Order: sequence, then C-alpha cells, then structure tokens
Amino acid sequence: MTRHILIALASSTMLSAPAFAQDQIELKYTVPSVPSDIHTRAMQVFKETLETSMPDRFDIQLYDSGSLFAQGADLDALQRGNAEMTYVSYQLIADAIPAYSLLTAGYLFQNPDHYEAFLASDLGTEFKQTVSDEMDIQLLAPCYLGTRQLNLRGDKAISTPADLDGVKLRMPGSDAWLFLGEALGASPTPLPFGEVYLGLQTGTIDAQDNPLPTVEAAKFYEVTDQIVLTSHLVDAINVAINNETWDKLNDDEKQAVTEAAAASCEWNNAQRISEEERLSAFFEEAGLKVSTPDVDAFRSHVQQVYFDSPRSADWPEGWVEKINALAD
Repeated sequence: MTRHILIALASSTMLSAPAFAQDQIELKYTVPSVPSDIHTRAMQVFKETLETSMPDRFDIQLYDSGSLFAQGADLDALQRGNAEMTYVSYQLIADAIPAYSLLTAGYLFQNPDHYEAFLASDLGTEFKQTVSDEMDIQLLAPCYLGTRQLNLRGDKAISTPADLDGVKLRMPGSDAWLFLGEALGASPTPLPFGEVYLGLQTGTIDAQDNPLPTVEAAKFYEVTDQIVLTSHLVDAINVAINNETWDKLNDDEKQAVTEAAAASCEWNNAQRISEEERLSAFFEEAGLKVSTPDVDAFRSHVQQVYFDSPRSADWPEGWVEKINALAD
C-alpha cells in the first residue's frame, strides 16, 4: 500500500511540474533598436523590476535589433498575438486613428513631463481607451526618446525650412512621419532604421532625424558631417502590451506590469536627458559641425503646414489648447 501511495505521489508531482511551468505568462518584448540604445537597455530594467515584484510569474524574453520582428512588423505582431510587448510610437497610433495625428505635430510637446501630464489627464484616459478599443493594445508608460534633431551629410548651411528643399531626409515609413519630414521642408524618404547607416554612407539619403543619443548609439555620426539643432519634435514612445495578454492578468499583475513599465521609462528618461547634455560637445570633437538654425522660422512653418493640411480637420476640438495648458 505504501509503495502504491509513493508511486501515485511521484506521478502526481511529475504531472504538476509542467502544468506549473505553463502557468508562467510569456512576454516576448520585441524592438528594432540596437542593443546600445537607451530604450533597448530600458527593457532590461522592465524585466528586472517585474521579476523582483513577481518572481517566477512571467517568462520575459527580450529581443532587440529586429531579431524577432523588423521595424514596422512589431505592432502587427502584437495585434496578431505573435509577440506580447513592444514600443509603439505616436506616429503609428496616428496612422491607425487619424484624429491623433495632432500628437505627432512638430513643436507640440515640450518635455518628457509634458507627455506624462497628458497621459495622466482626462484627455490621456480617453486617448488610451480609444487606442485599446481600436488597436487592441494597452499603453503602459511613455518613454522619452529625446528631442529630434537633423543629422546631415555635406556642409550645406541649414537656417530655415527653405534650405532643406530637395534634401532626401530619411523618415520611418508611416504617413505621420513622412508628413513631418515634408513639414520641415525636406523630401521625406522612407527607410527602415537598420538601413539608415548604409543609406547615409552611400548617399541614398542625405540626412536623417533622431534624438542625439540615437545618433551616437547607431554611429550615424561616422557617416555624416553636421548636426542641426532644429528641436522639431520632443519625441516619446509608449511601452505597449496587447489586450490578449493584458486581459489574462489579474489586478495585481496588471499593477506590477504597469509599474515595471513606468520604472523602465523613468530610467530611460534620466539617461536620455543626461546624454543629450553632453552630446553636442561629443559630436564637435568627432569632427561634425553643430549649429542652431532659426528655430522660430522652423516652428512657425511646421505648425502652419499642419494647420493648413486636411489632417488637422480630424483633430479633436480644443485638444491642442488643452495639451498646451498641461505644460504650464
């Protein structure tokens, strides 16, 4: 009898072990950015924070450099359930929900705190709910990408948008990004992030726009000649998880995932701000010319292009004024 009981217990243990393993919630977190980029490294902060708060509850798998899904395919992967997490830009959201193209307009947001204030406001609550309903994803926290600047080949002086006429400016391939490139006065050219270095090296493109830490991380300064501090977009991306996964979580798990996302973005933001403060001098030491154009001319031109375009007709009434007020 005792022998039979021991055999039964052993069999029960063997059966329960894989069942317990299956209870772990898989989180495949995919990004196209390179390992050295700050928001790529922030993924590790997310993982460590979540594993500390909920040990063994999640199987967190980090994929960078487009090794799981290339840029442009990562959001589709979330929505199909082939991945659970990624960063989602406001530009991709605008492509899916045109009314939110206002959030991609040049010179709208002023700093990282402004993004957080927006998402914490009633407007932000409405925005996140609409994104959940229409895109089937949850936005967890905004990570500051930096203030976008122009990075060009050649020594052409850039002072106003007119000076960018004919310049092939690489932009991500979404409509909102391409429109921003056009608003700046350039000829926007879609190109995946992983092909930008070679495109600059060979002259397929004349310029690219990114925050300064990304220029350093991707080594674009090796194949360009100047930085123009247009400061045309205070940029952020959202840590996102698909609703299929989100709906499996209980309240404590949702809170832990949200807090881990926030912690990763807080780390990211501090790193970004610190890096931006040192990089102008670094690029000059690397041999690049760093200049500041007529920013007021860029701001007035860019904003007028947006307001004159049909896309502004879709913008929720009063949102621009309310978002501006949140920065006060």
